[in-house]
Order: sequence, then C-alpha cells, then structure tokens
Amino acid sequence: MEMQLGQDAPAYFAALEEPYFRGLRLNPRKTLSEPGIIDGIGEVIPWNAVSGRYLSRESTAGLSPLHEAGAYYIQEPSAMAPVSVLSPKPGERILDLCAAPGGKSIQIADAIQNEGLLVCNEPVPSRAKILSRNIERMGVINALVVSADPDQLKDVWTGLFDAILVDAPCSGEGMFRRHPETREQWNEQSPEGCATRQKRILDAAWQMLSPGGRLCYSTCTLNTVENEAVVRYMLENHADAVSVPFSLSLEEGKTLEACDGMLHLYPHQLKGEGHFVALLKKQGESERPDFDAAARMLTPVRKEQLAAYTAFCDSVKADLPKPNALFGECLLYCPPLPPLRSIKVLRAGLQLGAMKGKLFFPDHALAMAPMTNSGFPCFDTDAAGAEAYLRGETLPCADALSGFMLVRYQGLALGFGKASGGQIKNHYPKGLRRP
Repeated sequence: MEMQLGQDAPAYFAALEEPYFRGLRLNPRKTLSEPGIIDGIGEVIPWNAVSGRYLSRESTAGLSPLHEAGAYYIQEPSAMAPVSVLSPKPGERILDLCAAPGGKSIQIADAIQNEGLLVCNEPVPSRAKILSRNIERMGVINALVVSADPDQLKDVWTGLFDAILVDAPCSGEGMFRRHPETREQWNEQSPEGCATRQKRILDAAWQMLSPGGRLCYSTCTLNTVENEAVVRYMLENHADAVSVPFSLSLEEGKTLEACDGMLHLYPHQLKGEGHFVALLKKQGESERPDFDAAARMLTPVRKEQLAAYTAFCDSVKADLPKPNALFGECLLYCPPLPPLRSIKVLRAGLQLGAMKGKLFFPDHALAMAPMTNSGFPCFDTDAAGAEAYLRGETLPCADALSGFMLVRYQGLALGFGKASGGQIKNHYPKGLRRP
C-alpha cells in the first residue's frame, strides 16, 4: 500500500484505525411518512443521494420491525457505488452475477422500478437462500433468483443482458477497518488466487452481455492484482471491450474522476470502506434475443387454481395481480424469463401462493409486495404488537374482524394474519420468527 499510495499512505493507514461508517438505503417501494423515525438515520450519501443515508454506529435499525417490513436495507456506504456507476434503466434486463446477500441487487431493482427484469445469481446455495429472502422482504416483484456457477449460465444465457454487475469474491482488503479480523485472514497468495477466479467469472459474464451493453466490475479489495490487472486482462482478451470513464460524487460538490474507467475508493478519501469499481462496454449494436417461452420451465395456471385465486381476491375485496405462470405448485406473477433448464431457481417474479385442498392460501411474498398494501384488509399495530407478531404470537383484535388481514406497523406490512373470534392467527413464516 505504501508503493501504491505514495505520500497518501500515512493518511490511509491512519483511516484504518478510525471508526467505520454505516449506511442504509430507503426502499422507494415502501415509503415511510417520517423516515426520521429510523433509529440513527443521518445525512445523505452523495453517490446515492436518492435513497442512501448514513447510519450511526450505535443504531439498532437492524432490529426494528421496520427492517422486517422492508422499509430499508442496511448497507455499507461504499458498496452503493457500483450500482450507481452501472446506472440501470427501467425496462432493461440486468444480471447481478455474484449477488448475495442482495444489497446491490435490490439497488438495481430500485433503479429499474417494475419495468424490465433483474436476474440475481448466487452460486453458494446457503447464501442464495439469504438473497431470495431479502428480495422478498424488500418487495421486489420483477426478479429471478437462481443459484448456479457462472460457467453453467454462460452458454444458456448468451447475449441476453443489457447490463451486468460482477461484484466478485475477493481478498477483502477494503474491510480491514470494519472487520479487523480480516487482516489476520489475508495472506500474500490471496490476491493471485482471487484474480484467477475473478477472470473466469468475468469471461462468463462477458459472454452473457449483449453487444452495446455495459459491465460493472467491483471488489471490496484494494490491490492492483485483483483490480487494474483483471480489467487489463479483459481489455486484452476481449477485442470488443472498451473502458468507459465515469465520476463519483462526494461531499461538498467534490468528485472522484475515473478517466480510464477504473476507480479506487479509499477510506481516507470518503466516508466509506475500501472498494474498487470499473466500467466496461461491449462494442457493437444491440442484438438482445427474445426469450423462448418453451424453455422457461414454467407451466400455465390451471383453471381450478385460477378460480380459487379469484375467489380469494373477491373474499378480501382486493385487486391483486393475476397469476400468469406456475412454478411447482406456486402461482406466480412474473415478467418474461430467460431459459431455465438445468438451473436451480429459488424465486421467479412474485410468489402469490398455492392451493391447500380446494382453497387458495397466500404466500408471504404477496404480503410484502407493495401493491398488496393498497386495498387489502389491514390490521395496524403498535411497536409492541409488531414485536409480538414477529415472534409468531396471536394478536387480539375486534370481534367483527374476520378473514385474511395484512398486519402492519407504521403503515407497512409485516405479513399475513387471519382474524376470527377476536384474535388474529399468526401467518408469519416460522423460519423467519424471532425467538
């Protein structure tokens, strides 16, 4: 680092011993009337000014029922930079190739809104489950969550995506301040070993990128072996790859300029941890192919299922999305999807629910979807009631209430309950309940 930073090295080493910064992103799909009620919320993060806010180190926002309602996603401030550089647009097909736990995927979803398709991939199955859960909690309805090695995907999804994010596994030098234990885990062989894997992932990603598309490569490490050298590898081995200059906004109107399409974020230069971001473009005219419906492995909804779902919508007097596909026994509302043969799928679009006997029962994902919160019968509770609900407890209610209800806190849904006889039976998923 002394060789890399020169006269800035003392400032960098000093920054590693200073307190780290925390952040969160407000969910545009689930707006709070008063964001100030979030414990410890602070000033705007300049490179994500729309939704990024600093968070005090003492904040307990991660334990609040608002977190479980998907009001915000807690994320390290520098980690918000890659998606800002990628600059997703509504209507685009975007792939987050190394997506868990999902912060950057959700930031992409915020940008493309409900127009287009977000594909989130995580090769490690246990991490993919966490990713799927976060997509659900934040109310993203136009995402596909899969778990596959990039080499498995590249031949199936050749040239399908307008933009790809590769937030690659790395040696983690950028986390030396926030997680000091990573200093002991690092060794001199780490960068070379990581770089070999990063090049393989990027080669696969490039094959899946449409001509005219862009690829953002990021790491949370600082050495040139995993960063500049990997980008140079891409430029030298892919004749259609070019670097794209960009800039990143800082406090007080200052900017960091990436004239060569590559940028290090150092903890002594901004209020965030160490990161690296690069932007590449694939030359050529866009040739994005249409999806082949026969290859999606999704089947049409059966008549009896549609009838039961319609009866459920009528019973709650809510205008809910009409199912357009079936995945296993789960009714879905989903956008057009890429081919899915031989690919492990965890989530596709919005899971509406499934049949139990002849009746339709809603999925928790439907409760978390923003459109359900308007028109569906609701039961609003206070902080104590919200905590009880998240523990799986029954809630008292008026005797007149009956049927499925959205249990809400501060106007945001926590999940479903079913009212009967002065009580709301808890339908919060058992795997999510607090002890």
